[in-house]
This record gives sequence, structure tokens and C-alpha cells, in this order.
Amino acid sequence: MDTTARIIDRRDLTDITKLFVVHAPLVARNAAPGEFVIVRVAERGERIPLSITDFDRDAGTITIVVQEVGHTTSIVNALEVGDAFLDFAGPLGSEVELPRAGHAVLIGGGFGTGAVFPLARELRRRGVRVSSIIGARTRELVILAELLGNESDELHVCTDDGSLGHRGFVTGRLEELIASGAGFTHCFAVGPMPMMRAVAEATRPHGIPTMVSLDPLMVDGTGMCGGCRVIVGGRSLFACVDGPFFDGHEVDFDDAVARLGTYRDQERLACEVAPARS
Repeated sequence: MDTTARIIDRRDLTDITKLFVVHAPLVARNAAPGEFVIVRVAERGERIPLSITDFDRDAGTITIVVQEVGHTTSIVNALEVGDAFLDFAGPLGSEVELPRAGHAVLIGGGFGTGAVFPLARELRRRGVRVSSIIGARTRELVILAELLGNESDELHVCTDDGSLGHRGFVTGRLEELIASGAGFTHCFAVGPMPMMRAVAEATRPHGIPTMVSLDPLMVDGTGMCGGCRVIVGGRSLFACVDGPFFDGHEVDFDDAVARLGTYRDQERLACEVAPARS
């Protein structure tokens, strides 16, 4: 059996965001909404966690979305159809607990839109009403709107500059919908830490259960290294095995944000000394 994780399709979503369909049947066989993979491209390269955007057990494929934010993601986004990952480990993490009734609102910020798609598809399959809110700085950075729209009863697009859809942040649109009586019973948010924190604060006064996907630094993805430790409800947990989804009303966001900057100097150095790509 060929266990090589090879890219069979690639799409440019924006100048810095790419979608890859990877033939990885062993991963696809067990994948579930909310889980992720850890990939490595080169022998001496960094291992990075990536949310699973889609999976097809019959075709044996996993879809991931990668936004270029540093040296390693730039290497990943330079890969072409036919190239293979050195490591493509997964599925990792815990399957997110989804309701079987009610009205769920899914919120995706930036490339986080890719991570909420499998949640939307599974929720619709269960008969749950789905409203999705996605946001980006400008219309050029909005991704997967059509794909997510196909699995949502309502889709709301937000841009900071008003170039597409609602002008402003996703939290502003969320608060408007709550005030209008949308009747949300559950909320799931994936995106930048400040966005998820703001979503949790917006839903807290209304008692809407809110799950957020945390993406702290990870090394092994098995809970051994301790690098992805997060504080939730006063308890120390690991995002790689206990998450990545946690109760947003219980997350210590101050600690989570501080941890994201642990290796900022090393990340900057890696970008400065990286050889130029052709």
C-alpha cells in the first residue's frame, strides 16, 4: 500500500492562501469534524498543525487550507500537484461535540473559514439549522464563501473595509443577529485569537454555548511535549489531545495569547535567513 501523502489538487484562494487536496487514505478513513493534521515538508523542517477543511473517505483524500504567515507555510504553499509531504500525521485532536438540534452559528475569520466547513456539513446532515458568518479584511481575502454557503441556511460575509457584505467585524454582525432574535442555541468560532475572544464575550451575556478552536504552538501532537498547554476553566489542558475545540467562556485568553509569542524572535530569524524561492 502506498502511504505517501501526495497532493492531487491545488487552488489559489488568495495571494497568500492556498487549498490542497491530499491523497492520504489512512488519515481520511478516520477523520472527523474538528480534527487536524500535522505536516512536515523537509527532513530538518518544522512540523505545523493544520485544520482539516474537508475529507472524503471513499476517495481517500484530506483537504487543507494554508495561509502563508512564516517560513514553513511559505514552503508548503510553494508545493505543486504531484509533490508529497514528508510527514502527514493525523487525524489528531478530538472530534468536536456537535448538537443534534437547534440553530448553530458558525464563525470563520480569515483562513478559519476552512475549518468551520466540515462542522457546517455535519450539522446540516443532523438537521441542525446553520447560520455562518465569515470575515476578512477585504473582499480579496474572503475564502470558500460559495462552498460554505452550500452547507449553510444563511451566509453572512463581513469585510473590514465594506468591500463585500457587511462592513465591520464578524462580531458586529453576530451581535446584530442575536439582537434581531436569530435564536442561536450554539456557537462555534475558528480564527485569530482576538476574534475568538470577542465572539466569546459577545455570546456570554446571552448564555449561548460557544466553542473556539485554539491553535497554540505544537511539536508532537500527542501531548508529550507540553508546548500547546492552555488554561480552560482554571485547568491546564493540551490543545493537541484535549482540543482543539474548547469552551470559549472558560478559556484563559490572556495566557493563550502570551504563549503564541513564545518563539516570535526565532520565527522572525527563520524568515530573515530563509533562502529565496524561485
